Amino acid sequence: MVKYFYQIVLNEMKAEIITIGDEILIGQIVDTNSAWMANLLYNHGIEVAQITSITDEKNHIVNALDDAQTRADLILITGGLGPTKDDITKDTLCAYFNDHLEFRQDVFNQVKSLFDSYGVKMPAINRHQAEVPSTCITLMNKKGTAPGMWFRRNNKVIVSMPGVPYEMKYLMEQEVLPRVKTEFETPELVYKTILTQGIGESSLMEILGGWENTVLNDDLRLAWLPAAGKVRLRVSGKGSSRIALEAKIATYVKQLPALIPDHYVGHETDALEVEVGNLIKKKGWTVSTAESCTGGNIAHMLTAIAGSSAYFEGSIVSYSNKVKETVLGVSWESIKKRGAVSKQVVEEMVSGVRQKLGTDCAIATSGIAGPDGGSANKPVGTIWIAVATPAGVLSERFQFGNDREKNILRASQTALHLLQKELLK
Repeated sequence: MVKYFYQIVLNEMKAEIITIGDEILIGQIVDTNSAWMANLLYNHGIEVAQITSITDEKNHIVNALDDAQTRADLILITGGLGPTKDDITKDTLCAYFNDHLEFRQDVFNQVKSLFDSYGVKMPAINRHQAEVPSTCITLMNKKGTAPGMWFRRNNKVIVSMPGVPYEMKYLMEQEVLPRVKTEFETPELVYKTILTQGIGESSLMEILGGWENTVLNDDLRLAWLPAAGKVRLRVSGKGSSRIALEAKIATYVKQLPALIPDHYVGHETDALEVEVGNLIKKKGWTVSTAESCTGGNIAHMLTAIAGSSAYFEGSIVSYSNKVKETVLGVSWESIKKRGAVSKQVVEEMVSGVRQKLGTDCAIATSGIAGPDGGSANKPVGTIWIAVATPAGVLSERFQFGNDREKNILRASQTALHLLQKELLK
């Protein structure tokens, strides 16, 4: 098979994603397809120039296609391929390419076999799924009834796929991407994501300004990706040699722990909970949490990782003072004298849960997430965090902002980072 426009693809190949469906535009569903496809393409050296969501309307589809071809070499469309009358993508594409529909027996056999496998008689309307524009290459969809369709026009490739996520993913991985890699020359793409915690984007940039200037060059790029309680740095490179790119990126990434020792988390993953879990597992330890203001969020983050049952024992969400006292063994005198949001109480919480659940290490949080409940001495955003290991107990007070959701996220991230630093000692 001939490889098309090698120089254009190697240096500038761009893709565009078009999602079709009123349900996306009215907010009835979230467009997860585009994010998934963009990540898949990026990992294979193909950059997405634009993502567009449009309504199920012929003129919108035609205009989006015309517009996309001014920017991109590969246009990927999802949605509008069902058997019902409101799914008009196939007919619109047929008219767009001045084509006609033809019946494809192999597609019909595939659709029928799918219904047979379910023990269901195929509705007559699904026969239309086997009718496709005569000039397209059909992409067999073994997960659904609508085939994918591959078109070429003016050195551009246009691919239409169903909007059902698992059907789209199957076609992208099994049909579309292999064809793209065969027909087009794509560059090597290498990147590493570095996770930092406990420092804002602006402050981080002040520290890493000189480092950033050395990283940026003709074949490397640096992206700053801030979120609540953390900032990710992505160093990426594109070129003809994967080995050379990996070596160059590794050189810069190795410099970061010394530059930001208090905020560096790791570079193998962008999830702090993964890093912490790996450290606990490596030591052969177990962990538990006692959570007040974070309401079990730290436990959720830890258990969202596959395999966490090897080291996570459990959590006690001690939201009330009664639970702190009766379940965790926190002294009522400590609560009465110091308040629930205090060094004494959070340290008793972490020691209590570690003893109660019999774990090697533990995390505890107690704070005022907001938006109410603050005072002059303890304003909203005041969070006490304690971690316990066989070496002892460490606690620290943090002052976050007024946003409840962000406070919970930042406290959770900070607590995990605090434990990570103790595990690395």
